[in-house]
Amino acid sequence: MASLKDREAAFEAKFAHDSEMLFRAEVRCNRALGHWAAGLLGHEGPARDEYLAALLRADLGEPGHEDLIRKLTADLQGRADEATIRARHAQALSEAKAELSDT
Repeated sequence: MASLKDREAAFEAKFAHDSEMLFRAEVRCNRALGHWAAGLLGHEGPARDEYLAALLRADLGEPGHEDLIRKLTADLQGRADEATIRARHAQALSEAKAELSDT
């Protein structure tokens, strides 16, 4: 019975670790996406920082990243289409996960 409790504790610890790593990857992804979008919009310095903060707040609206995609699509109208934004998001998330797995 103790081994079942040990396995359960190990699975719970792994789940918590995986959840934290996914959260960190999503934050890094959103930050990278925000820097990219701010560059397209011509924001620099404090304006870039304010835009990044607004973007991170927009991602808190609902679970997942669709709220972030909608905001970026609206903000980048004429500069990048939704498909480009989604591709950039996928790339940034992949890179963030790779960076975290290297540490």
